[in-house]
Amino acid sequence: MSISSINTKKMFGTFFEEAEFPVPASKAWALLGTLEIGKAVSGKLLEAVDVVEGDGGVGTILKLTLKPGYGFSSYNEKFTKVDNENMVKEAEVVEGGYLDIGFTLYRIRFEIKKNPNDDTGSSCIVKLTTEYEVKEEAAANASLVTNEPLLGIMSVAKEHLLKSG
Repeated sequence: MSISSINTKKMFGTFFEEAEFPVPASKAWALLGTLEIGKAVSGKLLEAVDVVEGDGGVGTILKLTLKPGYGFSSYNEKFTKVDNENMVKEAEVVEGGYLDIGFTLYRIRFEIKKNPNDDTGSSCIVKLTTEYEVKEEAAANASLVTNEPLLGIMSVAKEHLLKSG
């Protein structure tokens, strides 16, 4: 069989949500750019978030245990980018979960920017993005990717930041 006859077609997709947070960018980053967000969503959006290895920097691996109804019970994600200066963090699924159902990439990115409409610096813009690639033969599974997890993370993060004053 020649290489050219191998089916390598994939579907790509991106979802994003953006919201204004009523806290300075540095405060939002202290939650979303660290392991703290895992603690905040554990027991709320997810059953558990466990650190497999690492300290929150690039290479950190987390095991996310999902609540029933997702189609899989857990997966591991690895922090592939933690840019403290630009306040950008990326994590990719590296084991289980989406990879077990035909995805070749499932990445979440957190980006925090100063609010351009706020001269006081008391609020910021948080953008959460999900990017994915799925093999053509598993294309139907792309429907499992929604913006609901992003909305959930935003809601929990806002609530956590407001409570922590």
